[in-house]
Amino acid sequence: MRVRFTAEDFARVRFAARPAPLAELNAAFMMLLVGGGELLHGRWRRRVLGSLPDAVVPLADLVPAGDPPRFLDVLGETPAEGLDLVEAAPAGLVRSELERIYAGRRAPRWIRELHAGERGARRVLRRAQQAAFETVAAPAWPLVQDLHRAEFTRHALTVAEHGIGAALQVLVPGTRLRDGVWEWAAPDSAAAEREIRLAGRGLVLLPSFHWTGRPLVQDLPDRPVVVTYAAGPGLPLTPDLAPGTEESLAAVLGRTRLDLLRALTTPHTTTSLARRLGISNATASSHASALRGAGLVTTTRAGRAVEHRRTALGDLLLGPVVAVRPTPELRPGVAPEAGQVGTAPGVRRP
Repeated sequence: MRVRFTAEDFARVRFAARPAPLAELNAAFMMLLVGGGELLHGRWRRRVLGSLPDAVVPLADLVPAGDPPRFLDVLGETPAEGLDLVEAAPAGLVRSELERIYAGRRAPRWIRELHAGERGARRVLRRAQQAAFETVAAPAWPLVQDLHRAEFTRHALTVAEHGIGAALQVLVPGTRLRDGVWEWAAPDSAAAEREIRLAGRGLVLLPSFHWTGRPLVQDLPDRPVVVTYAAGPGLPLTPDLAPGTEESLAAVLGRTRLDLLRALTTPHTTTSLARRLGISNATASSHASALRGAGLVTTTRAGRAVEHRRTALGDLLLGPVVAVRPTPELRPGVAPEAGQVGTAPGVRRP
């Protein structure tokens, strides 16, 4: 994936001043759909899916193959503003995107009505998005706002100290900026060959605190390109517990697994973990295996025993995450290396 800048575009890079409610909602729904990460997100997925009201059901029709239409990609600093932007999406864009996602498929009746431009169908979409936001995102919205302010501060400090080029690479570890082209690895060959020319439109950087995957790029005609990047702690956001607290980690991992992870301040064998936690060797091995599957622990053989160590992701998970994330030490004129950032790449690029 390549984003090509002009000199004018560098002057037009900006960080979203506030989180975008519908963009964050879209990210949360993508986390519901992509699967994986059962240890960290399984309970959250089941809770959210079990609490969705019937009014949300039409949204599933907009992602028949897991790829949502681009007219849902809006900013807007309030839910109402975002909903208004979706409702005002150009009819041509709505039609072309519905034709794209339903190519070769039979669309439900209300989708066909949306394609035809019927106002009733747009009202169905608005009600569905509003109900989804109130159920999924609104309970954790104060936390999203706190996290966004911290991320905004981190970005501003990096730009002030090292310039916009370094800031772009720090925001998305593993990327590089060279000769006016910002590049990063893509999940497939088609995306890898994609090139976006800003051509004076500028760029908006939007952190997401539900999404944990690769950057999401919104490229609509005559609008700034928006890059949504994963900036959260890698844990589901809940309204009552800040990520990184004892209670939230225990709720996600389970108390024994959390105790095991905390015990790995220094490496331990399975036997020493079992003795320290007062559990059987088999139980200690099972919990270590689950944590290893989530990328929180590594296991290596040490003679006849195996030795477990906490990963950088495990260290991050146990540390405070609502505070401003540290910026890596950068030397003038030297780009940050892949993954050289205050959070482990495993959190943000599964």
